[in-house]
Amino acid sequence: MQTPTEHKAFVLLLAIVSIAFFWLILPRYGAIFWAIVLAVLFNPMNVALTRKLGGRRNTASLISVAVCIFIVIIPMSLILGALIQEGASMYVRVSSGDIDFNAYLARFQQAIPPYISEWLHSKHLGDLSELRERLSSAAVQSSQIFARRALSFGQNTLDFIISLGIMLYLLFFLFRDGDRLGALIRSTIPLNAAYTDKLLAKFTAVVRATVKGNVIIAVIQGAIGGVTFWFLGIEASLLWGVLMAFLSLLPAIGAAIVWAPVAAYLLLVGDYISGSVLLFVGIVIIGMTDNVLRPPLVGKETKLPDYVVLISTVGGLSLFGINGFVMGPLIAAFFISAWALFGAEQQEEAARQ
Repeated sequence: MQTPTEHKAFVLLLAIVSIAFFWLILPRYGAIFWAIVLAVLFNPMNVALTRKLGGRRNTASLISVAVCIFIVIIPMSLILGALIQEGASMYVRVSSGDIDFNAYLARFQQAIPPYISEWLHSKHLGDLSELRERLSSAAVQSSQIFARRALSFGQNTLDFIISLGIMLYLLFFLFRDGDRLGALIRSTIPLNAAYTDKLLAKFTAVVRATVKGNVIIAVIQGAIGGVTFWFLGIEASLLWGVLMAFLSLLPAIGAAIVWAPVAAYLLLVGDYISGSVLLFVGIVIIGMTDNVLRPPLVGKETKLPDYVVLISTVGGLSLFGINGFVMGPLIAAFFISAWALFGAEQQEEAARQ
């Protein structure tokens, strides 16, 4: 049996080696995180495969990894490649003057009724010509930033391949040994069994709800928006479609950040048919997609309040990049669950007194 001094020294050693380990894996945290996410999402399929194959875990895990590659990795790689190509092409066209945002904004300014211009001046909101110059400059700068990011991604292809290899390698072992790893984690977390089970259940529920539900909805909304833009002849429809899918992860506002200004522009410049079509698709089809699909895909019992999802998603994206759209709501869910457990514990203690 350890003395108090020995126990404190052991706890200190445990903290040091834990911090060192997390520092060691930090450069590849994205690969590790997405391996865990995919393992949670596809675990029911892997369990069913293991049962059908008579308990042959290695074979079932290999098949599950292959399914993840064909369903997730390959489609995302194709979309990402097309997006980079589209963004680079748009940057070239903007730089060469083939796409002139200044001309679009000038046309928009001419279409605005005089009374709106007078109202803007009366509210000291500035001259529209000055606003036009600022928006045009912002559009050019945005295209430059996107082109630099695309070039950076192309230069870091080796790093991406290494991360992908680590993710798939870890995913295989999570499929094969996931139940044993789960039992080990439960036994080592210094909480009582009820709290540990609740927090791990919340982790699984939020990951499945965020990725399976929100991502499917986002892809559908982005695809509808992108196809509509292409049908209406709007430049860089793939780029706008991906942007709408990305913004669809944010509740309340979502894809409307993209399609609503474009629809307003088309209506103001006199293209009433295209503007009305885009307005109809945005309000009825894209808007209704969220209302129809979210309840069965996400589930009311695991859904965080919209304002919490919005704040945690934006914060997560700011801190963790693309990984933040899952990590942000996950941290928020843990925060709410932990405080709910603490509140329940306090109430139990008060009732016993």
